[in-house]
Amino acid sequence: MNRRGAGVVIAIVVAVPLAAGVTYAARSDAGTAETPAAEVPTATARVVRGTLSEHTQLSGILGYTGSFAVDHLGTPGVLTAAPAPGATVGRGGILYRVSDSPVRLLLGAVPVYRDFRYGMSDGPDVRQLEANLAAMGFDPRRRMTVDRHFSAATAAAIRRWEASWGRAAYQRTGRLGQGQVVFLPRPLRVATVAARIGAAVGPGTTVLTGTSTDRAVTAQLDTSGRDTVHVGDKVEVSLPDADPIQGRVTRIGPAAQLPATDPSPGQDPDQATIPVTVAIQLPGGFELDQAPVTVDITTGTRTGVLLLPIAALLARPGGGYQVRLAGGGLVPVELGRFDESSGQVEIVNGVREGQSVEVPAG
Repeated sequence: MNRRGAGVVIAIVVAVPLAAGVTYAARSDAGTAETPAAEVPTATARVVRGTLSEHTQLSGILGYTGSFAVDHLGTPGVLTAAPAPGATVGRGGILYRVSDSPVRLLLGAVPVYRDFRYGMSDGPDVRQLEANLAAMGFDPRRRMTVDRHFSAATAAAIRRWEASWGRAAYQRTGRLGQGQVVFLPRPLRVATVAARIGAAVGPGTTVLTGTSTDRAVTAQLDTSGRDTVHVGDKVEVSLPDADPIQGRVTRIGPAAQLPATDPSPGQDPDQATIPVTVAIQLPGGFELDQAPVTVDITTGTRTGVLLLPIAALLARPGGGYQVRLAGGGLVPVELGRFDESSGQVEIVNGVREGQSVEVPAG
């Protein structure tokens, strides 16, 4: 099945009844053929009134959310240690070492832009630092107020953190230099070590690149379907060698982008697309990364419509579709939407509720 970056299911399933219909129609018109056609076993299906779901299917790639670069902000030195690609570093963990001095990760959106010490001016970076110290348990008596002000209680919490590093009491300063910590929005999953162990690094040198530890699918939506998909939509994600799982659209790119030089299988290289991020919870033990997946998004429902199995459709000579009434003749039908997930099609005109039509048996 050829899928573009996104395709409303009607574009995907039309080929199915065509193939079935041509075979089925051969039996129906056997009397006019010179050579009798093989009989096709049939059953019947009733025209019913119900609800039809509309779907959009996207091709996507399983990966991780976010993209981060970790730059060294401290004094120049030699990179002496760094985690291996694939390793994760959480709040308070060591990102790397320069001249054996560790640089630790804290969580927050505001980057480090100055030293932390008693007497510094108030700022959002102080609030961020205090929130981390409290989250790591270094203000057990709750004497520190998480706000923009660096207080004596803030310095005491830093000294407790220093004690956890193994520093002796006389080495605990209650201060943090700009090059001792890095703020990132999420725990880091290391993608690459950009600097070589043993190389000299200075302010502004990129040491690590990585992502968050949150798994997600990035799919590509055709610009024509921009208004059919929304943040918060629930989706079903088909994984390689695993049962489908549920997910939710968390982000839709603000602008269309042309595909990369190596587009996804089935993607039109000239079709601009919009990136869609889907948050998921993978089953335990599922470790694949950068794996191709399919995202099925329910984009709407139509209630009180006439429905038939897609398999009941027969191709009409000259175009269009028809169905064979049970015990009767062929009747042209006008179609609405298709629902591939349930195998049903909306019938706009041609048959009535309660009528029975022939379908291939089995």
